[in-house]
Amino acid sequence: MASISVSVPHRLRWPLGYTAAAVLVFLAYYYMIPNLGPGGQTFFRNWLPLTSVNEALVWVICALGLNIVVGYAGLLDLGFVAFWAIGGYVAGWLMSGKFYDVNFNFFGGASGPGIHISFWLVLIVGGAFCALWGVIIGAPTLRLKSDYLALVTLGFGEIIPQVFLNGDDIGGFNLTNGALGITPVDPIAIGSTKLGPFDLVWKYLIFVGIAALVVFITLRLREGRLGRAWLAIREDELAASMMGVPLMRTKLAAYAVGAVAGGLGGVAFATHVNGVLPDRFNFSISITLLAMVVLGGMGNVWGVILGALVLAWINSTGLPQFGTSFNEQFGTNVNFPSYNFLLFGGILVLMMLFRREGILPESRTRLILKEPSRTDMESLHADMEEAAPELDEDLEAVIATDGAGEKA
Repeated sequence: MASISVSVPHRLRWPLGYTAAAVLVFLAYYYMIPNLGPGGQTFFRNWLPLTSVNEALVWVICALGLNIVVGYAGLLDLGFVAFWAIGGYVAGWLMSGKFYDVNFNFFGGASGPGIHISFWLVLIVGGAFCALWGVIIGAPTLRLKSDYLALVTLGFGEIIPQVFLNGDDIGGFNLTNGALGITPVDPIAIGSTKLGPFDLVWKYLIFVGIAALVVFITLRLREGRLGRAWLAIREDELAASMMGVPLMRTKLAAYAVGAVAGGLGGVAFATHVNGVLPDRFNFSISITLLAMVVLGGMGNVWGVILGALVLAWINSTGLPQFGTSFNEQFGTNVNFPSYNFLLFGGILVLMMLFRREGILPESRTRLILKEPSRTDMESLHADMEEAAPELDEDLEAVIATDGAGEKA
């Protein structure tokens, strides 16, 4: 009997895998887990609650935006949390009763005083507003390079949350409600149905859809002219400039597109936690996002998704639950969640020592990191013109992959 084999194109394997995983998670939480016994439900409630899954998807959305700035264009950004905060406050302004003296409702999820606009429209507004601020912030800073750029972006990442924290009295106008934040925000409305705080499965589908949209945009941009310009700047800014790549305009485009993803993540996060609080947008979020990108593999969309899911789960559920189980088992009282940055730092150190390219590295990054330095080759008395066979194989794989993408 002849066997039938189905060949899936290489460029479709990861998208299909992402779709299949998303569908399986939905079916598990919608059909399987509610029908499990008490023991099974307790396990999933403790170790993999759907709230943590939804929050991890928000991290994925923002990490994909940072990957455009850091992984594609090679611009070190230590203040990406600013765009997350701006997106969140856009949701707070347009989906709540914050401005109670205004009575405007456009397919919103609630009624009464304030501005109540549909969640779907707020997503667009939040992304566009963050893109504008990406250009505003990037214009004076992207002329800098390396450590100087990192320091300036770090400064902006500290300034923006402080503005929101102290924005309850700007010339006598209460813009952000200060440390109290803006709560609650309107629920997500789908037609006449409004998603409540316990409709986590449907929120999961929405967050998966937003993440899939960001993935589609980043992949399409990477294969286009703009994406290749970003990669050229990342590899050699001087050579890219000599080849006619407009550096400033291209860098601003990376900052703006990355900021759009940050804005989408901020709006989604506001609906996830049902509010916007300034203490949730601290500097540690920018570092965690950068760790997700580096751990997963800078420049590789699927690697960044994996890194974001792993670190988000460890931070929100894995480490606290492990600490609870450990303390109950051995009768100790160790605060394991307080060691999260020690764990993340140790992971990054090990990755830099043994796998600098990340868990799922980009093909070009792997090729560059595998190339021996001139000093190493000279110490081995190697011929400088002779290519390494393993590099030839990697180079052929990169050319084949790029050629397949161009034909598609």
